[in-house]
Amino acid sequence: MIQPRTLVKIADNSGGKIGRVFKVIGGSKKRYARIGDIVILSIQTAEPRKDVKKKEIYQAVVVRQKQPLRRKDGSYIRFDENSVVILEKDKKDPKAGRIFGPIPREIAERGYQKIASLAPEIV
Repeated sequence: MIQPRTLVKIADNSGGKIGRVFKVIGGSKKRYARIGDIVILSIQTAEPRKDVKKKEIYQAVVVRQKQPLRRKDGSYIRFDENSVVILEKDKKDPKAGRIFGPIPREIAERGYQKIASLAPEIV
């Protein structure tokens, strides 16, 4: 469960390292984001000389969460960290060219085929 003011790791090579979520997209009453949901975040720390700068605002999709996710077959999947991938403006494509770490197959099922194809491992 990712909610406003949650610090998340950025799992791509866009230049951002840590972001702070300040809005969950999906209605005024939606409190928590899960895997595959879109959030709006601000960059807290960034690498120098990259596209993404500190204090900039971006949309991102949640790709890993600490909260266990129940699958349709009854199994659960859980990760060690909360992570997001930054999206381009008004698109479902990632801003970066590489994705780091494992990505659950639910991301591809939610329509993010490009993120799933860039991931080194689908779990």
